Amino acid sequence: MQLAQATHAGAIEDKIVVDPTLNRTTVSYQGNKGIAGFRWFRFKEGFSTSLVEKCLLISGGQSVLDPFSGSGTAVMTACRMGRRSVGIDVMPIGERMVGAICAVAGRVSAADVRNASKDVLAHVAGGGAAVPYGHLRITSKAFTRSTEKAIARARYAIGRINDPDVRKVIDFACMSVLEEISWTRKDGQFLRWDPKSGRDVAPKLDKGRLPPFRTALLRKTAEIASDAQALKDAYAGPPPEARTASCLEALKGMKSRSIDTVVTSPPYANRYDYTRTYALELAWLGYGEAELSALRQSMLTATVENRPKTGMLEDSYGSSALPRRAFGMADENRPLQKALGELRRNAKNLNNPHIIRLVENYFAEMALVILELGRIVRRDVFMVNDNVRYHGIHVPVDVILSEFAEGAGFRCESIRALPRGKGNSSQQMGEFGREEIRKCVYRWTK
Repeated sequence: MQLAQATHAGAIEDKIVVDPTLNRTTVSYQGNKGIAGFRWFRFKEGFSTSLVEKCLLISGGQSVLDPFSGSGTAVMTACRMGRRSVGIDVMPIGERMVGAICAVAGRVSAADVRNASKDVLAHVAGGGAAVPYGHLRITSKAFTRSTEKAIARARYAIGRINDPDVRKVIDFACMSVLEEISWTRKDGQFLRWDPKSGRDVAPKLDKGRLPPFRTALLRKTAEIASDAQALKDAYAGPPPEARTASCLEALKGMKSRSIDTVVTSPPYANRYDYTRTYALELAWLGYGEAELSALRQSMLTATVENRPKTGMLEDSYGSSALPRRAFGMADENRPLQKALGELRRNAKNLNNPHIIRLVENYFAEMALVILELGRIVRRDVFMVNDNVRYHGIHVPVDVILSEFAEGAGFRCESIRALPRGKGNSSQQMGEFGREEIRKCVYRWTK
């Protein structure tokens, strides 16, 4: 991928080029499946370490930020390359993953991991004390009775591990096997369920015979132990800073011109609700129904359940005019307002009337994020994002966000599209025909 070579003049649309070096493995988490540390958890969203490496080699600099850090791919890759890095994500799973990788890269040995997992499993087999797994409504009946008991006993045993770094790793290992030992599978907007769970579900999933907790944990901790030396060799420098917070709140506290490069992939405007997809893990981390709802509302608007944040953001910024400037940018953006006009004219045909609100608030909030990046960043922003379509109406996310970027002081250097775009849903294909929508990597530069 030669992101640095594109130079164009004219409208933002003129910056769109098809890059034959990009593929779905590069711009998704698939590229991390064999990478030490990153292979421990089945993370569906994100991008590959190879993409981050190429972006950082192009940009140079010594500091990296990912305001939607997810699994921590950008910040951990920056760490390996000797850069200072900061990751912010509203979901707590990424901070736990970064913490576990850094613990093994630091003082936790392969023997520590193996011995601690044996102690936990000995307690599980002995039928000792337990700390129940606190189910959410969406996770009810996810496990067999025997697995539920094993999980509860493991939770107690983990709490008895004296070394905090070892405890952190074993806790993450247990969280990482929850999907494997459950009747569920992550699938875009929701958890897909096997009817053997006893839940009345559609569409149906057949997971076959589930592995017992013991088998899954031994396999996971063996994988972690086998990665220990590679991680110690790769991450000898200072660990990244990983924060569990909404970037809508966290960015305003960062110093101006304090970061060289951003590599990120925000949530897409596609109705995916990560609090549902990762409900098993959130329940493991102690989230109840109220906490789950609050988490969903604090995320960047990407679902129809999100309520508007405009008033909250204006109050949060106090006398600063930045939110009003961001909302004005969205209100005055022609491609966005054209798409919204078409959505409003077709409001009766949308499968959910709140899609219009979703699109409005997604771009208002992204405009604020981009204005903050314009203040914080000294060099480059690299962003992975998808365009979206509702009821056959195309929303050119890449063009809209890149116009925001130019309004925030960046120059849109290029919008590099995958040779093969993303197909629309089967329902939309039946009504509007097959039409690919762009999946792109943007580069905005100072």
